[in-house]
Amino acid sequence: MIAFDSITKTFAGVTALNNVSLSIERGECHGLMGENGAGKSTLGKILAGIYSPDSGTVNIDGKSQSISSPRDAMRAGIGMVHQELAFCPDLTVAENLCMGIYPRKFGLFLDRKAMIAKAEKLLAQIDVSLDVCQCMRALSTAQEQLVQIAAAVGTNARILIFDEPTSSLSEPESQALFGLIERLRARGVTMIYVSHRMPEVFRLCDRISVLRDGKYVGTMTRAEATQDAIVRMMIGRSVTDYFPQHLDSSAGDVMLRVRNLTSPGKFNDVSFDIRRGEIVGFAGLVGAGRSEIATAIFGLDPSASGSIELNGKPLRLGSVRQAMSRGIGLVPEDRKRQGLVLGMSGRGNFSLASLDRLSRMGLLDFAEERRQAADYFDRLRVKTPSLEAPVAGLSGGNQQKIALAKWLGRGAKLLIVDEPTRGVDIGAKAAIHQIIDNLARQGVAIMLISSELPEVLNLSTRILVMREGRLVGEVPRAQATQERVVRLMANVAEATS
Repeated sequence: MIAFDSITKTFAGVTALNNVSLSIERGECHGLMGENGAGKSTLGKILAGIYSPDSGTVNIDGKSQSISSPRDAMRAGIGMVHQELAFCPDLTVAENLCMGIYPRKFGLFLDRKAMIAKAEKLLAQIDVSLDVCQCMRALSTAQEQLVQIAAAVGTNARILIFDEPTSSLSEPESQALFGLIERLRARGVTMIYVSHRMPEVFRLCDRISVLRDGKYVGTMTRAEATQDAIVRMMIGRSVTDYFPQHLDSSAGDVMLRVRNLTSPGKFNDVSFDIRRGEIVGFAGLVGAGRSEIATAIFGLDPSASGSIELNGKPLRLGSVRQAMSRGIGLVPEDRKRQGLVLGMSGRGNFSLASLDRLSRMGLLDFAEERRQAADYFDRLRVKTPSLEAPVAGLSGGNQQKIALAKWLGRGAKLLIVDEPTRGVDIGAKAAIHQIIDNLARQGVAIMLISSELPEVLNLSTRILVMREGRLVGEVPRAQATQERVVRLMANVAEATS
């Protein structure tokens, strides 16, 4: 169905794809894996008409295709679910879903009623119910991802590219997407599925291809593929255990004490403690209130009430300045919109949280800023052309390391990490897990929020479970199983023998 023939693509002298040849069979779901920067998304965007290759050809149905724009791709029956959410945030859900294909009255005027009906129909196809008249800006990241999936599937494309489609979805939403993909395959739709999550790839894909450093490495059938074999192809070595094994054997005094924390419409009467050297995982479905609690602790919720103590001293709610001065750091869920300034350099992003400490008489000490940035980038093994390179051009894993370095440079005593490995490859994921583990060993208190249950189960010293804005359970590491945590998240009773 699809044949990439000797595709090469460079950006500003950096080779993203180097002579890649790869074929996709008709009606299959074809997995595409590789580390960040391997060229997976670039290949998908060439097929979707977002990029044009420097050389090489794309053949569809045995015919060479010139796809120079997303409109060309749409006409050729190609749709794409992007990893980076691309919407007009101040337009409504309906306006975004119908962009480029707005229904019209008399061929001239926008038919708003028909547009709303069409948007609702697109969402209904993937079993999602949303108010399509609300602004995109009002949606959560997970809801935005679902809207994007609806937009791609609703074009009735014969070829669909899914680029990290579950990166923002909860487990039930991901399962619903898997069911949709299986129905699409039954209809004969050809799919390319890009993901870092191996269980998803092994479940959905008929064959799996691997790219490394912009080059095609090889293809395996699902029956041939094992996790270790795929990892070896991706990074050239085996990763037998990329979860560290920090244990709660020497947790110190209580660092954070939260009592009766409440924010109307978000969470209610939440109380918990985190000790020095602990990694306390927060599990829950999307909308359970985990991220909202994190932002309240960091001082970003002016409507929050209750009490918070840090190191035994009260912390004023609603004050980011005080939270930072007392040693709290927050790596937010969406690093691109909330954690980093993409147009700034790595050096500039690193120092954002420490400008007060790097300044003398109101003037920034550039030499000290560069020294500290270089030191922490070296410690965290950040791969960047230079300290001055814009972070927008770095891989997701390196961007996340810089978001972490920003708070390590400030000397955070309590670090809140929300979805620390979303959208990063297995190698970067292992490195970030090791960083979190090392921080706990050094006595930093860690509040870990993740939608990946294996991450929560393997990293946390204990797990707190949220449901509908309330803390509904605590599971010690020794007793934590995926089934037990999911039952608490979904309010399903334990099975009886």
